[in-house]
Amino acid sequence: MIIQNKEKYIKLFEEIASKKEWEKDSLNKILRKYKDYNGKILRNDELVEVYEELVRSNYLQEKKIIQERIRLRPTRSNSGVTVVTVLTKPFPCPGKCIYCPNDVCMPKSYISSEPGAQRALASKFDPYAQVYNRLIALKNIGHNIEKVELIILGGTWSVYPLDYKLWFVNQCYCALNDISKDTKEYVEPRDNGFEKTTWEDLEKNQRKNETAYCRNVGLVFETRPDYISEREVIEMRKFGATKVQIGIQSLSDKILEMNHIGRSVDSAKNAFSLLRRAGFKIHGHWMPNLYGSTVKDDISDFKKLFGKDFCPDELKIYPTSVIPNTELASLYREGLHIPYSEKELVEVLSKTIPLTPRYCRLSRIIRDIPSSEIEAGNKKTNLRQIVEQELERRRIKVNDIRSREIKGESIEWKGVVLEKLEYKTSVSDEIFISYKTKKTDRICGFLRLSIPKKDLIANNFIEELNNGSIIREVHVYGKVVGIEEESNGESQHLGLGKSLVNAAEEITKKRKLKKISVISAIGTRKYYEKLGYTKEELYMFKNI
Repeated sequence: MIIQNKEKYIKLFEEIASKKEWEKDSLNKILRKYKDYNGKILRNDELVEVYEELVRSNYLQEKKIIQERIRLRPTRSNSGVTVVTVLTKPFPCPGKCIYCPNDVCMPKSYISSEPGAQRALASKFDPYAQVYNRLIALKNIGHNIEKVELIILGGTWSVYPLDYKLWFVNQCYCALNDISKDTKEYVEPRDNGFEKTTWEDLEKNQRKNETAYCRNVGLVFETRPDYISEREVIEMRKFGATKVQIGIQSLSDKILEMNHIGRSVDSAKNAFSLLRRAGFKIHGHWMPNLYGSTVKDDISDFKKLFGKDFCPDELKIYPTSVIPNTELASLYREGLHIPYSEKELVEVLSKTIPLTPRYCRLSRIIRDIPSSEIEAGNKKTNLRQIVEQELERRRIKVNDIRSREIKGESIEWKGVVLEKLEYKTSVSDEIFISYKTKKTDRICGFLRLSIPKKDLIANNFIEELNNGSIIREVHVYGKVVGIEEESNGESQHLGLGKSLVNAAEEITKKRKLKKISVISAIGTRKYYEKLGYTKEELYMFKNI
């Protein structure tokens, strides 16, 4: 890249670095002072490119404060990883849920105007193009993309043909493997890039990803609870999956039946049991204001989520929306379904959100559906903020993980303390080990350790997990730090992860177990190898 007016841009970056009070509009105010000869303001990706070239050419010294201030949408990677969501092609869903959209251009339950769906449609549902172009877009606006959590959505993953699933996941790994530190150009999506893919092809690209520039540190599938079986769980693990999103919707068989969801509460209990025994993180979806439910019913239903049969690690709350051309829309027009008023919905959420335990993360409070697509129901995109303001007015504290994340703050070892939280499920004793700041209760990193119940400890349907504990998740928060980089006060690479694993090993020893396994993502295998773990067939383990 050839930069004209180097002195002007050097002055621009010096001003960015020297400004003492940095606010949301500070960057735009500075950029307006440095327009080009056509009066044009630099786009964010252009700004990042100019900065990197000046540093590379030794005209400018690399400064952390500049990188942070020119990075667009810092929350995209402040959770500790860069999240990329892709959608599978439209495919018939076994569900007949009365509230589900029926957009023929989309997988069941998705609408083509949703942001993630728009990207998938523009990419012709090509998995390679979806992953590759999304990462390049994030990289070009200043994000570190070396640690990637890949979320594969599209209704019910389990019902897609195996040939398609193998090809889709393999193409995702190919995209990750093909990006280097210097990659900046986008790729054109293919109309039909499907090709026969074997398990051996997938395993080859998984091994390649272990040392790739963009490593997969988490793989997530979305499916229905009634399609979770021992066989399905093992297959997901072979793909490299570490987390599963499942629709709970309601814990009332009556409400499930009224909404034609086509399964029972017992199917959700079974899914949670199998997934937890296999070490997966479980991300549930819960829906207040379903047809037939009431404010009182929903508050009571939410409390059941954290009984021993469920205890989700993460939760999305999706207030039911009335979407045109659905059966629920017909019931609404006939006066048989009445959506909650804003006051009623805020009341439900104000009574339920504070009940969320410290080990659970409330990742969403609404679906990302444009208000123009909603016939009735909540249309407020800032619903979470409205509820938080109401809770603040009532002086009620929220303790879920998301509300306590350290995000981009700097920390030191002397400022954090270890916390252990134990809770029981129907199949295990769960121990949530975390580091939090002493003064502000901000969570810097955590580990989920599962100790199987005595009658199950030697009787797992996955033989390699017998007679030991399972690390289900290790997560360190803060801005994504490169794999080979040192920490400068960020949570990542400060040694929190290693310390959490050591704590899990000590607990395992005290429980008189001689083995600890971890549900490692493909891109974290090398990390666990350094900690003394060895790969078996589906998991990594360590004798202790």
